[in-house]
Amino acid sequence: QVQLVESGGGLVQPGGSLRLSCAASGSIFRINAMGWYRQAPGKERELVAAITRGGSTNYADSVLGRFTISRDIAKNAVYLQMNSLKPEDTAVYYCNAETFGRSNYWGQGTQVTVSS
Repeated sequence: QVQLVESGGGLVQPGGSLRLSCAASGSIFRINAMGWYRQAPGKERELVAAITRGGSTNYADSVLGRFTISRDIAKNAVYLQMNSLKPEDTAVYYCNAETFGRSNYWGQGTQVTVSS
C-alpha cells in the first residue's frame, strides 16, 4: 500500500502562482511514476503532469510552459509548480502514484481556485 498526502492548494488570482506538494509513505519502493491529475466540476479527471523515477516528464498541452513537475526521490515527494494560473485551472488536484506493477494510488485531493 502507498499513502499520499497533498498540500498547497488554495485561492489565487489569475496570473498568480501556487506550489502543490505530495508526500508518499508506505511501500514507496514500489513506486515508478508519480503525477498530478485534476477534476473540475462536471468534467472527467484528467492528467496534468507526470514524472517517472528516471525523471521523464509528461504534461497536458493546456499546462505546457506554465506548470513544472518535480520529484525528490529521497523525500518521497512530488511537487507541481503552477505559474500564470488561469480560471480554467480551477479544479481539485489529486496526487497519483503508479507502481511498477501498474497499481494506482490516489491522494485525497486539494482544491485550487483561480479567481479575481
